[in-house]
Amino acid sequence: MLILMTQGATRAQIQTVCEAIRHAGFTPHEIPGSTRTAIGITGNQGPLAPELFSNLEGVSECVPVSKPYKLVSREVKPESTVVDVGGAKIGDGSLAIIAGPCSVESYDQVMKAAEAVAASGAKFFRGGAYKPRTSPYQFQGLKSEGLRLLEKVRDRFGLKIVSEVKDTESLDEVAAAIDVLQVGARNMQNFSLIEALGRQRKPVLLKRGVSATITEWLMAAEYLLSLGNYNVIMCERGIRTFETMTRNTFDLAATVMIRHHSHLPVIADPSHGVGIDWAVPPMAMASVAAGVDGVMVEVHPDPRRALSDGQQSLTCEAYTKLAADLNALHAWRQRI
Repeated sequence: MLILMTQGATRAQIQTVCEAIRHAGFTPHEIPGSTRTAIGITGNQGPLAPELFSNLEGVSECVPVSKPYKLVSREVKPESTVVDVGGAKIGDGSLAIIAGPCSVESYDQVMKAAEAVAASGAKFFRGGAYKPRTSPYQFQGLKSEGLRLLEKVRDRFGLKIVSEVKDTESLDEVAAAIDVLQVGARNMQNFSLIEALGRQRKPVLLKRGVSATITEWLMAAEYLLSLGNYNVIMCERGIRTFETMTRNTFDLAATVMIRHHSHLPVIADPSHGVGIDWAVPPMAMASVAAGVDGVMVEVHPDPRRALSDGQQSLTCEAYTKLAADLNALHAWRQRI
């Protein structure tokens, strides 16, 4: 259920409603709006009688919520959420470009990539320090050393850092070093990690699981919001199907579904979606045309020598051209 407060409802009235919800054995979630506050209710296993709360002072109306994902639903919050990462925003109508190498490999590698990303006007730099890999024999990342290199990127170029969180054991270390905590596809339903991230207040970039339905993806986000972290960004990165010509099947329709059903910002990762460098630019352009809030692209100064995902990484030169094309397309789309 969603409780809509009257315009101008006082803090005391809001607190009284929240206390009534707790007294009934449920959990209240305040959702500020542009003109009035709403309060979502979670913890109930079935419909609630509106009369429980409708007579409380300051309550305008009680609205049933039909979706299993309540807090992430537009039924609860019609306005789109804007995630503010230290002044760099995702979901405010601008196009967020998040670019950088799959893995942090060396000082020279990461600085060359960051220089190209910063020069393109992008505000976010991605790079993996802790890398969960399919094979135990593949490069697992520089770990703590990688985090220190990412901090140097931020200090030198002013870019906001996005990096993957592998597990709860390394969460505190990663959270202390970077700006946006990325949940990889393998961890979308790692509920111990998701719950720990829900208790964080740093933004979380939640990638879709390799075989997850859109509803399952939204329910993973619901975990984060239910624990108090409302700074969540959804990321479509392709799913596993019968197709073998591409790395994954890039489900661009999922971004449209998320924008329709949820107020959370959604970005696209065509690098993992197709897994082929020459196919990344057209799919990135298609993502912007579809209305995503941002695009994540893998960039490497020398993809042939990359320790991970070189086959899908763009050179700095190819990335620079793509970023200009994406910004031009986004500007055109904003006018139509």
